[in-house]
Amino acid sequence: MDLEEGLGFRSTFNFVPEGYRVSADLRREIRARGFDVGVHGLKHDGWLFSSRRVFEKRLEGVNRYLKEWDAKGFHSPAMYHNLDWSSEFDIEYDCSTFDTDPFEPQPDGVRTIFPFWYENEKTKRGYVELPYTLPQDHLVFVILQQKDISIWRDKLAWIAERGGMALLNTHPDYMRFDKGPCAREEYPASNYGAFLEHISKEYEGLYWHVLPKDIAEFWRKWLRDRNGLSGNG
Repeated sequence: MDLEEGLGFRSTFNFVPEGYRVSADLRREIRARGFDVGVHGLKHDGWLFSSRRVFEKRLEGVNRYLKEWDAKGFHSPAMYHNLDWSSEFDIEYDCSTFDTDPFEPQPDGVRTIFPFWYENEKTKRGYVELPYTLPQDHLVFVILQQKDISIWRDKLAWIAERGGMALLNTHPDYMRFDKGPCAREEYPASNYGAFLEHISKEYEGLYWHVLPKDIAEFWRKWLRDRNGLSGNG
């Protein structure tokens, strides 16, 4: 939060409700500073969408935490997804897909750099899907072992040329915030800071920086005004 705040940015922190300590005090501090909170699965084991039986056993728990935390969005661990099933979450947006990322365990990209409305054809329940459009930090710095932000910088330029949505998923637990040597699955937090500085300087006055819940609300209203929505839209 300090890093982003110091450079004029805010983000949403997505927490795993069960198996990790997520205090109410922390959630309050996050929101008091202009950030937001989302639900990151129920357990971080990759099984949520493995079968209908498992999903139904966990559905009530996910919705309970969404309500308890007053969270508007859901983010699936390891980006596993079933967009029809996700319509059963009490959410305004989902962030469990990507435009393209062949390194993901479920690599079926949605092939767009824009938000889109997803609706279950049977139930008519829907939500805004926000695909991430910049490769995750773990891929860039841990798997590919990149030493600079050139991949992020080049992809951002491509997105900006097309007026798309730049959505980046980073992990503070992979970042090394002090000057010590990085462990095997760590990278310098200064890499992330350098990218935020690049955005603020290179694109000053050219972008709209908002939280995921804000872009989801904007997209719902835009679609409603343009085309109209059915179901719970």
